[in-house]
Amino acid sequence: MDNMNIGRHISGQFNEDLERVINHVMQMGGLVEKQLNDALTSVCDADEDLAKKVLKSDEPINELEVSIDDECTRIIAKRQPAAGDLRLIMAIVKTIADLERIGDEAQKIAQVALESLTKDHKELLLNLDNLGRRVLEYLQLTLDAFTRMDVEAAIKAHKTDDKIDREYEAIMRQLMTYMMEDPRSIPQIMSVIWSARALERIGDRCQNICEYIIYFVKGKVVRHSAPE
Repeated sequence: MDNMNIGRHISGQFNEDLERVINHVMQMGGLVEKQLNDALTSVCDADEDLAKKVLKSDEPINELEVSIDDECTRIIAKRQPAAGDLRLIMAIVKTIADLERIGDEAQKIAQVALESLTKDHKELLLNLDNLGRRVLEYLQLTLDAFTRMDVEAAIKAHKTDDKIDREYEAIMRQLMTYMMEDPRSIPQIMSVIWSARALERIGDRCQNICEYIIYFVKGKVVRHSAPE
């Protein structure tokens, strides 16, 4: 825990409680990362079986969220943490909520693999995959920053969201143009639009987690602050 900007406590049990919770968060993060990666792969490869697997993979993530939330509640009740320790627990509770929602968004992306998309949509799916890989990298950077509670890494990762937003807006313009040129494609293209939107939302969730890291280490709420 020392490399995570977390101090040692007189109570060894308190340290063990915190380490156990953090390990569970990392486990949850790993499951969410795999879920997103599998969702993107299912779309790129038109793999219906993998897509169905993604749609069924939410239960372990939900169970971990409930378990971690319960652990944090018990720590607050038993240890009555103050200052940095309380900020850490609050950051964890908020982080697992965002991770669970990232898992929900990954399921929406996997749904595209089950749609009747044709070869004519190949360019659209390629652009969606490019955005998806950028978002997946953002998630990986965010989870790495959380693991080490590294403020500098969190700030660096946080800046990625602007690039994702610009790429998302470009894809949306392309999709809108495609539907105007071929109205018959609207039902299929709508699923791609919802997937692109899901990816943009995952970027927002990653941005939130970066802000929780800054909150824990610096004790400052930066959500509504200027980038500087």
